[in-house]
Amino acid sequence: MTEHVKLTAMAKAAGCAAKLNPATLDGVLRKLPRQTDPNVLVGFDTNDDAGVYLLAEGLALVQTVDFFTPIVDDPHLFGEIAAANALSDVYAMGGRPVSSLSIVGFPEKGDPAILEEIIRGGLSKMNEAKCSVIGGHSIRNEDMLFGYAVTGVINPHRVWRNVGARAGDALLFTKPLGTGVITTALKKDRATPESIAAAVSAMTTLNRAAAAALQEVDERAATSRPIHAVTDVTGFSLLGHAREMALGDPAHGIESVSCEFDHGAFHYFPGALEAAREGHLSGGVKNNRAFVADCAAFDTKVSPEHQALLFDPQTSGGLLVAVAPEATDAALAALGRHGVAGHLVGRVIARRSPLIFVR
Repeated sequence: MTEHVKLTAMAKAAGCAAKLNPATLDGVLRKLPRQTDPNVLVGFDTNDDAGVYLLAEGLALVQTVDFFTPIVDDPHLFGEIAAANALSDVYAMGGRPVSSLSIVGFPEKGDPAILEEIIRGGLSKMNEAKCSVIGGHSIRNEDMLFGYAVTGVINPHRVWRNVGARAGDALLFTKPLGTGVITTALKKDRATPESIAAAVSAMTTLNRAAAAALQEVDERAATSRPIHAVTDVTGFSLLGHAREMALGDPAHGIESVSCEFDHGAFHYFPGALEAAREGHLSGGVKNNRAFVADCAAFDTKVSPEHQALLFDPQTSGGLLVAVAPEATDAALAALGRHGVAGHLVGRVIARRSPLIFVR
């Protein structure tokens, strides 16, 4: 029965492309009061990947929540991708996920067999991460939704944030780009099996190995930690998340910087450039472009399709890392040893206008 249901046809937007417009969200969050609890080590001030709450000396909780609409048609794979995407926020902070709660929205007249496969797929990925599923909550909802609230543990002295990049740092990225355009093409039956297979393989791959490689580099450093900032790239696109990294947190002494990227240094999923060229762009591309447009510029040689992919909402995307220049080779080598194809995609420079430049 489940083989004949096209899950992606049941959603207006797929995966992280269903996120709220970043400008809307940013405008709301800026009006909220700052946290006053001293145990809140990382809150929502800089739109970081997860929150961090101090429990005791040497121990803190890292917490996140993430859910979205179907991004693929196979329910088991949808569950896997949703789980990998939720876990990614904890890995991006340098934490270890330990428990999770599932979040389910499912049509009242939906096939229970589909729901079972979604939950089963998520559970399989949580088991791979050694993260226990200890409960959850479900509601009747015409738009199918699935995801998790994930709790992890972290050393409060070794938290990676999405801010902290320094002039001179190298910018590394760990997965190809293009999940948004490929899954949008899938909704229109225009994606090739090769494109879908490549995107699904990446979206179901945990960022655990990448995080472990970066932790290895950090821990082996003789003096200061060389990993200065980390964020996982999801719905706000590569350039949207780079904007957050560049803005810093001046209120807490983390200065803003600028980022330069080489569009040719990124790896793109098979068929992603063609999908962008054919106009298979989600609404998230338009929202991200509008949000980042005033602080990003492109060299004239950067094609419209490459620009679109840098604004493309990613689901369960790679880690964007700012690493000290002297540790760049060590970081790339460590990623390779852990089976992660990391690439040098840009550099951090002193703050200037535009905030982000792509050549």
